Amino acid sequence: MNRILFFKSAITALLVLLILIPLHLVDNTVQDRRQYRDQAVRSVWQSYAGPQTLTGPVLVLPYKEVTRVADRSDPKQPNATVLQAEEKQMLVFPATLRVSGDITPNERYRGIHKVLVYELQSRWQGTIALPDAGELPRSAGHVSFEPGQPFVAIGLGDTRGLMATPTLELDGKRLKLEQGAGLKNLPQGLHADIDLPAPKPAPEIAARTASSLDGATGATGTRRVVPFSLTLPLLGAQSLAFAPVADQNDISLASAWPHPSFDGTFLPRTRSVDAGGFRSNWSVTAYNTRVRNQLAGSGDGMLETVSVTLIEPVNVYLQVERAVKYGSLFVLLTFAGFFMFELVKRLRIHPIQYLLVGLALAVFFLLLLSLSEHIAFALAYLAASTACIGLLGFYLSFVLQSWRRGLAFAVLLTVLYGALYGLLLSEDNALMLGSLLLFVILAAIMVLTRRIDWYAAGAAWQPLRDKPEAPAEAPAGQA
Repeated sequence: MNRILFFKSAITALLVLLILIPLHLVDNTVQDRRQYRDQAVRSVWQSYAGPQTLTGPVLVLPYKEVTRVADRSDPKQPNATVLQAEEKQMLVFPATLRVSGDITPNERYRGIHKVLVYELQSRWQGTIALPDAGELPRSAGHVSFEPGQPFVAIGLGDTRGLMATPTLELDGKRLKLEQGAGLKNLPQGLHADIDLPAPKPAPEIAARTASSLDGATGATGTRRVVPFSLTLPLLGAQSLAFAPVADQNDISLASAWPHPSFDGTFLPRTRSVDAGGFRSNWSVTAYNTRVRNQLAGSGDGMLETVSVTLIEPVNVYLQVERAVKYGSLFVLLTFAGFFMFELVKRLRIHPIQYLLVGLALAVFFLLLLSLSEHIAFALAYLAASTACIGLLGFYLSFVLQSWRRGLAFAVLLTVLYGALYGLLLSEDNALMLGSLLLFVILAAIMVLTRRIDWYAAGAAWQPLRDKPEAPAEAPAGQA
């Protein structure tokens, strides 16, 4: 290969690597702006309310059990025993739970950043079986029980989101709700004290356990099944989740927000999403979930939930980050186009001119980021690409020594920016479309350069000082 061509190729490759530095800086700026946006979101949550996870209602029976255990403090008396007291809780979960909720989306701003929030109007209905204190499980060496105050626990993700006093009714009686869920796995929530039937003697309990369903009293075994209802007006942000604690859980949510993301452990059984909003319905049984074990303390990780998240249709930081990933490809293709012009048209383009064009391509992504924080992403992309294409078209008309060549390069850049925008919109097909684009570009380069003699290429770049100088003309009057 011609030595000059080799050095020219090496310099061009070095310039491509140098342009990766400002592209990396732009990518760091995108990450910084994303962090600022996350801080703004958390700031709104601190003064409004955060994501909500709703759990319950769960009937809790606290008690202290006294048992007789072996006394191992004195090895000389192996049969000695002592009394030991242990604090425990018995959890009773609903038999049925039906939740209907309407989510009204809203927006809050912190600086230039928009944060999605919502208001929830929900009504809970269901049934729960009331045990009596005589049903408490007995451990080995049981001596006696000391029952505590039974209560109904309701877990909330953020109690600051309560818009008004919730109303809870159990068996037709309205209960007074107080702060605190009273369960270690529910750090925030509400509870209401209740009265349970007095303990029954063991023989009577056994006889009632063997009895069948009493349709007149609603009692099955030792328990009487009673209805409950809960009205819960709540503020929240971003996501809303429900823990399916009942034997049978039916949850219905509706909202005017047209961009939901159904996540959590269970997807809706039915859902409809259109420009007018969404409607979704979940049906989960106790056989499908481990949430009861998780609440009792024997589970691991976060509670299993049904969940919906209100998402932005366009995440500008994610879009810009994806665009920057194609920045090196932009620079490579543009420099390859310059290189082809130098070969085919026998032009000489200085490395500084390469560098300025590469910087203009890098500035496009910075413009895209800054504009997309204030206007719609599509308009920001149009404005940033138009500015950069116009600047490069004007500059290249002088570098390539022809306004037609500058215009041709501007058209090629327009096609390239259009292709990138298509890749950003088609996230699911980005890999396929990007592969096809690269194949087409490579094929075009191979077709255009198929007749070039690469061994002889570069002769047009010989320095002028290497060319023989023209003989000087003799002064007039000399032979």
